Amino acid sequence: MNRLAGRRVEVLLSEEQIKQRVAELGRQVTEDYQGRDLILIGVLKGAATFMVDLARAVDLPLAMDFMAVASYGASTESSGVVRITKDLDASLQGKDVLVVEDIIDTGLTLKYMLEIIGAHDPSSVRICALFDKVKERKADVVVDYTGFTIPDKFVVGYGLDYAEAFRNLPYLGVLLPD
Repeated sequence: MNRLAGRRVEVLLSEEQIKQRVAELGRQVTEDYQGRDLILIGVLKGAATFMVDLARAVDLPLAMDFMAVASYGASTESSGVVRITKDLDASLQGKDVLVVEDIIDTGLTLKYMLEIIGAHDPSSVRICALFDKVKERKADVVVDYTGFTIPDKFVVGYGLDYAEAFRNLPYLGVLLPD
């Protein structure tokens, strides 16, 4: 149990567990994308930490871009309404795209993003999510690379937030009630 700004956080996955799994995912992506024109698309803000660490673990030339979408606001549950707040800058035409997500729960945000990315005519699109809440799935999305399957709890840390706080935790934790 840790405390941050007076709030109690129960550690679910340690910093070391996350580092080890990100390195494994990086090796797998390196192997799968040898000789291909890879671009990582990160979902802001949550996936920024994971995407940077994953990119460092991939031993290939690659490009990176970001999209920002909103579906949570300051709540602990997805509203189900997804809106783009920052679109892509790079051309995806003919490129192999790896969408990098921090967490997938309902899949609604990801499904919406995949429709937008598909309209950019990439060669291929795969998904890499560090955390996956399979139980919550409402949209049919296939995750190609999964870091951890986690329980159906609201989590913070390693890029994930509650009302923009707790992203800086180096581990994944459950924010406990006061």
